[in-house]
Amino acid sequence: MPKLKSNSGASKRFKKTGSGTFKHRAANRSHIMTKKSTKRKRHLRGMSQVNASNHASIAQMLPYA
Repeated sequence: MPKLKSNSGASKRFKKTGSGTFKHRAANRSHIMTKKSTKRKRHLRGMSQVNASNHASIAQMLPYA
């Protein structure tokens, strides 16, 4: 059986946690930060959990995660 390829875009965006769920970085953090409030930028820091409804599709894109 040949090896499966991981989706390279997904591998850069998602990481698997110890419990088996996936985490991702918040969107709207890359540029145009001056007009965003400090509170909004603070809440965009850190990683967020991927919604359970998307878990199966991400797991299929990352077979070895």
